[in-house]
Amino acid sequence: MAIDRLHFAKSDIGRKRPHNEDCFVADGSIGLYVVCDGMGGGNAGEVASRMAIETILAQMRSAESHCVSDTAADDPNLTPATNQLAKAIRAANTVVFRASWEHPKFAGMGTTVAAARLSGRTVSIAHVGDSRVYLIRNGIMQALTVDHSWVAEQVAQGYMTEEEAEHSPRRNIVTRALGVESTVQIDLAELPVSSGDLLLLCSDGLTRGVPCNKMLRALNQKGDLTEKTDRLIALANDAGGEDNITVMLVAVEGGAAGRFWHRIKQRWFLKAS
Repeated sequence: MAIDRLHFAKSDIGRKRPHNEDCFVADGSIGLYVVCDGMGGGNAGEVASRMAIETILAQMRSAESHCVSDTAADDPNLTPATNQLAKAIRAANTVVFRASWEHPKFAGMGTTVAAARLSGRTVSIAHVGDSRVYLIRNGIMQALTVDHSWVAEQVAQGYMTEEEAEHSPRRNIVTRALGVESTVQIDLAELPVSSGDLLLLCSDGLTRGVPCNKMLRALNQKGDLTEKTDRLIALANDAGGEDNITVMLVAVEGGAAGRFWHRIKQRWFLKAS
């Protein structure tokens, strides 16, 4: 049976930030789903996330149309779809890094990235920073990414508990970001998907205030993807809305959903105000 996708994404400014530095793209026609959370003074974070999204989308569309044929840097252990995604993110790193050096007002800017690429029955996952990707399958929620953050490293090494990490004044410090250095290390993974799976991509504006059990309860309640997305954003704002909140849901369905998808197919490229 063919595997099809339905998606919905939304970004909210939250309750504490003066502007939104998150950016996302969801293009079902090429199976690309990406969330970026920018950082930097002034509007530099907003610029970094937008540059990253634009570059990743352009690179992936180019690869999809077979304009990109260089495979010299490919990892032979990964599928072409995952290698294409990794190349696109590396290209975005170069674009953001160069801009930060060429324009003093953008100095030091960077962005996280959490990306999923659905190709057939396989999903490729790529991430840098503390934006996350989750898989919800059979009522169980599993994190597919591990934060590149100071508190996550402390927890992994046994120096801090999960509860202490949640309340640490250093919880905003990321140890890896796109565009901060000339090269970037990307965490990559692949796994099979099947009908009924749900992917959640989000910025830390959601995960900072809403634990996984609350997210899962909200997702298990009745409603379409729009309602589920709104429910998660409301939970984050009710928890304080300390940061911008971006939520993207991608449902993997069978043939009937595919026919519905073809009737309503939309390409999302949005940075919400």
